[in-house]
Amino acid sequence: MNAMTEDAPKQIVVATQGLKKTYFGKIATPVLHGIDIEIRAGEFVAIIGQSGSGKSTLLNILGALDIPTEGKVLIDGVDIATLTEDELAALRNRVVGFVFQFHYLLSELSCLENALTPVAISKGEATEEDTARVIALLERVGLGKQIHKYPDTMSGGQNQRCAIIRALTNQPKIVLADEPTGNLDSRSGNEVFNIMREMNRENGVAFIMVTHDDRLAQEADRILMIEDGWVHEVDKNEHRMKLLSSLKTS
Repeated sequence: MNAMTEDAPKQIVVATQGLKKTYFGKIATPVLHGIDIEIRAGEFVAIIGQSGSGKSTLLNILGALDIPTEGKVLIDGVDIATLTEDELAALRNRVVGFVFQFHYLLSELSCLENALTPVAISKGEATEEDTARVIALLERVGLGKQIHKYPDTMSGGQNQRCAIIRALTNQPKIVLADEPTGNLDSRSGNEVFNIMREMNRENGVAFIMVTHDDRLAQEADRILMIEDGWVHEVDKNEHRMKLLSSLKTS
């Protein structure tokens, strides 16, 4: 039989091979060194590390917003170095969703219009079916009464929830989240994280989240740590024990 069983490995949706990144100014500043990682469909992966360690740089490269100095990045099996700018933009729009620390909603658009932006970019105009689907998603995250409101009349948590739905509108295979709870209070931050986790589990979308919050990282399927430009996987049990120890001594 050719059908995959539940135990069969899931598709690799993003991978790097020998990834290096150096910034060139007055002096060359290496940030990432020979990184090899694989993220599979449906995984929720947290990336942690000290400030300035290269977490956001790695995330931007995984989302084809930045390019490596050396090595390969494969998104949905495609080597992005082989694509034209237009092809790369189309791949990003089709396969990747983004959630940032600041929601970056357009102030002149309503919550619904903001959430539909990726569809409008890819199709030119959202269909009635698209609109109904996105309204259902907004209602799913408690924004049913806010769909016609504008960002400056909504709370930070509401704006970030809208940004999550915007990231999911084109039904991507990967969502990249860069400190998505960083501008929120703890209650709103937990709500936003729980929504992302639910969407990950229900829709099989891979989430890759940069976070400084060790508690949230512990809730991921896997934890990757960047140290001195290298990435290594963290044992979740060890991470949990360190977290508990730090809470006891704080």
